[in-house]
Amino acid sequence: MRTAGDLIGVADSLRECHFDDSTTGREAYEAMRSVVTLRNLIDHRAAVLAGMLDRLGIAKDHGRSTRELLIVMGFAPAVAARLLRASSSMASLPTLCAHARDGAISGEHVDAIVKGVNHIATRSPEPVDDEARHRQVTDLLGQFFSGATPAEVTARARVIGNELAAQVDGGLPAAEDRSINTLDHQVTDDGRLHVLAELDAEVGEKLSSAIEELSAPRPEPDGSPDSRTPGRRRADALETLLDIAARGGENTSAPRTQVLLTVPADAPTRASLQFMGSITEATLRRLSCDATVTTVLVDGERVPLDMSRDKRLFPAHIRKALYVRDRCCVKCGAPASRTQAHHIKHWADDGETCLANGCLLCPSCHADVHHNGWDVVIGTDSHPWLIPPATVDPRRRPLPAYNRRTMTVGDLPLAA
Repeated sequence: MRTAGDLIGVADSLRECHFDDSTTGREAYEAMRSVVTLRNLIDHRAAVLAGMLDRLGIAKDHGRSTRELLIVMGFAPAVAARLLRASSSMASLPTLCAHARDGAISGEHVDAIVKGVNHIATRSPEPVDDEARHRQVTDLLGQFFSGATPAEVTARARVIGNELAAQVDGGLPAAEDRSINTLDHQVTDDGRLHVLAELDAEVGEKLSSAIEELSAPRPEPDGSPDSRTPGRRRADALETLLDIAARGGENTSAPRTQVLLTVPADAPTRASLQFMGSITEATLRRLSCDATVTTVLVDGERVPLDMSRDKRLFPAHIRKALYVRDRCCVKCGAPASRTQAHHIKHWADDGETCLANGCLLCPSCHADVHHNGWDVVIGTDSHPWLIPPATVDPRRRPLPAYNRRTMTVGDLPLAA
């Protein structure tokens, strides 16, 4: 068994290791490969020791959490959190642990796989057993050994999670769960605004698309290239979005969001958005209600086989008619200016874009209709009626639109 003294000896050896102009390219390459392996070995041993410090309660003796202790010892906060995640997963992910112990995989990739497996577990309709977890780890390790980056490993885990979520009616992956969206902001000591947001795939795609369109480089007045950094251009784009919103909040004919959806011909459940990645069919249906969607069908090599036309849904004259009839979100009463136009018979199912097949729903209620069992029908009175899921009303008694709640259920003359 090696001791802490042995590690000190390793550190001393590294301090004595020098490279100069006499080092050949071959020697530098082999040295770098060794350094990569050493780094991976150190990452794993650091995770093991982090777990040991936690189990021994060393931090508690000093009135701290183990994460705080690691930060005081010199680890960056993100690295401290990563080490603790890795240490807590070693027992349940022995295959990953074995590769990490041999120095074959970086700490960043280990963390991506650990978080990926945890994400898949939260999306699975049933508890994940050891055999299923082993298959998932093997899949994600295969991504690493094929050259995938940590971000690509994370994207693959999202795909697996989406497929599991789709196995049950109403299954919803975390990336599409609107209920956990957050946006926080605070004024810094310098008098600047710090913004932190975590958004679902649909809102994230809309924001990314808008920022991408408005942050394109533009030449300086003298014709020279744009001197702004990419971050500065995106900040300027956000200001432009705010100006547009301030000037055009009542412009019902303003286009919504340009959304590019890629659908593999042999695996339509693996559809993905240009910026946000993998999504489920349910989110595709919701996007199709109130966005400009361009669908690209691709083969296994991602070569386009077919491309749909851009579809500008609910043009201005129909949207204005919806405003006159519904006045607000038909479910909760949110102002019409904050609503989206919903296809009662989904556009993806060949539903028509017309007044008789539309209603106004705010984004939250729109998600309820697509994911949480709420239905909308048009009664013989030509107005929308809502049918709650059995979890809300076991008898699923229809409710009138919000602006007509003075009516009673007995007044309902539903169309056949």
